[in-house]
Amino acid sequence: MVAPDFTIQDAGQSVRLDQYRGKTVVLNFWASWCPPCLEEFPSLMQLQHQVPNVVVLAVSFDTDNEAYRQYVTDNHLNNMVVVRDATQKSNLAFGTTRPPETYVIDGQGRIRRKFIGAQDWTSSEIENYLRNL
Repeated sequence: MVAPDFTIQDAGQSVRLDQYRGKTVVLNFWASWCPPCLEEFPSLMQLQHQVPNVVVLAVSFDTDNEAYRQYVTDNHLNNMVVVRDATQKSNLAFGTTRPPETYVIDGQGRIRRKFIGAQDWTSSEIENYLRNL
């Protein structure tokens, strides 16, 4: 199944899923009020560092911009693309309403796997899977 494309405008930056065509994308939907999301962020950031040909795209569907910005700052979310989709169009296009949910999208834009709940993104199984896509 081809992943639905979306464009997110967030604080002066514009992010389109299609701009990462040709790369493997780990598309993570999260929210600041989600404890399991916080639990998996360290391994998502580490994954981005350890598997540089993968793009970790972390999309928040928080409605409160201040809570989102404070969360990103407090938890030092970096080394990955982090944006907030205030419209919630991106997560709804994927049918995601309860975070965390993560989709692995291959270089041709096809959804290859869906993960529900927090994962250890640095597990050898997941890393090997992503390296071999």
